[in-house]
Amino acid sequence: MARDNLTPGRIEALICPPNKKQVFLRDASGLGVRATAGSKSYIFQGKLSGQVIRMTIGGLETWSLGDARKEARRLKTIIDDGRDPRIDKAEVTAADTATRAKAVLDKAAALDAWNVYIKARAGKWSARTFLDHQKLSDAGGKTKTRGRKKGEGEKTLPGPLAGLLALPLSKIDRAAVTDWLRQEQRRPTVARGAFVRLRAFLNWCADRPQYKNQAIPAACNTRVMRAELPKARARDDCLQHEQLAVWFEQVRTLQNPVIAAYLQALLLTGARRNELAALRWEDVDFQWGSLTIHDKVEGERTIPLTPYVSHLLANLPRVNEWIFSSPTAKSGRLTEPRIAHNRALQAAGLPALSIHGLRRSFGTLAEWVECPAGVVAQIMGHKPSAIAEKRYRRRPLDLLRMWHTKIESWILEQAKVEIPAKQEGKIRPLARKKLTVA
Repeated sequence: MARDNLTPGRIEALICPPNKKQVFLRDASGLGVRATAGSKSYIFQGKLSGQVIRMTIGGLETWSLGDARKEARRLKTIIDDGRDPRIDKAEVTAADTATRAKAVLDKAAALDAWNVYIKARAGKWSARTFLDHQKLSDAGGKTKTRGRKKGEGEKTLPGPLAGLLALPLSKIDRAAVTDWLRQEQRRPTVARGAFVRLRAFLNWCADRPQYKNQAIPAACNTRVMRAELPKARARDDCLQHEQLAVWFEQVRTLQNPVIAAYLQALLLTGARRNELAALRWEDVDFQWGSLTIHDKVEGERTIPLTPYVSHLLANLPRVNEWIFSSPTAKSGRLTEPRIAHNRALQAAGLPALSIHGLRRSFGTLAEWVECPAGVVAQIMGHKPSAIAEKRYRRRPLDLLRMWHTKIESWILEQAKVEIPAKQEGKIRPLARKKLTVA
């Protein structure tokens, strides 16, 4: 490499021959110029502990000769101090990258971190829990697929946490959470559930290097929730035994036989709303009298198929894979039974009763036949509430059937509904009756 003093003329005259990849022109200070077939750039070359260090300063189109000399002197000073300028440059670059990343993170919506969080936790959650977290942050504005009434809007509302998660993570502090809770006064139960999940999210962020400087776990102090939300009230809607006759009378005369069967089966099995709606024909064993329910808690449970419920299911048409099918629903199965149920309640002159209230009714009415609480819990899919139930008692299906049949018989007796003769597993389609969805 030539060591002539660099001048604009010499730099301009430097040309890389066709038979070479690159040529250099360097002066005694360590500043040099490298020329290739298509470009020229300033470089610096020096020695540290006997090893040659070469660094690119920049292209001639962006660096003047004077600025390149200053940069070369700076790099030589670093070497004279016994440091490697390449390491210094890497550290500065890393620090700059970190600063920029932090600036981006400080401005980014907390929703980005929330999506990372629920994706990371998906393997430890049930599908239902994962869906619940997605709904909490849903932006809303989607077309409603059920529960649409005349005169109401056709778009879904944002999830409870959508507004908070639109803020940067560092802005979700105690003041922000307090303001949010005040806005959720009208639905305290929903707010409590969202608050607990938000607290878990912030604690998760505090344990992650990329979020710990932004997350404020103290924002979800329990005292804040207690101060801002009224005490949660447990729902207690439930059918009384003297209301059974009029309830069955109106439900059995509903225009849609699928909804009629579904509502009666809910009351007589104590199943959760979506557990029963998601039943497939393959989940029913008419021969041995059992129902396999996809439990949101345990994953799956098998309960008895009692005589009257067997009769209800056997007389439903096999339209598709779903027992409670719906010709108008996108999923092919029943999704919204509330409208028809409310109509039946109104016709019967009964007070408001939620769909979940039918499940609550089963557990309450079972006490009339002095059924053991553990039996009812196992049929309904509740977690055992005592050590003996949890560790030592898992009742076989035939024992559950004995008690479940007693419960069903007593309910039907109070409702003045005759138990039909055994169907022996035969399914009789209602081909001539047109199904309509309320």
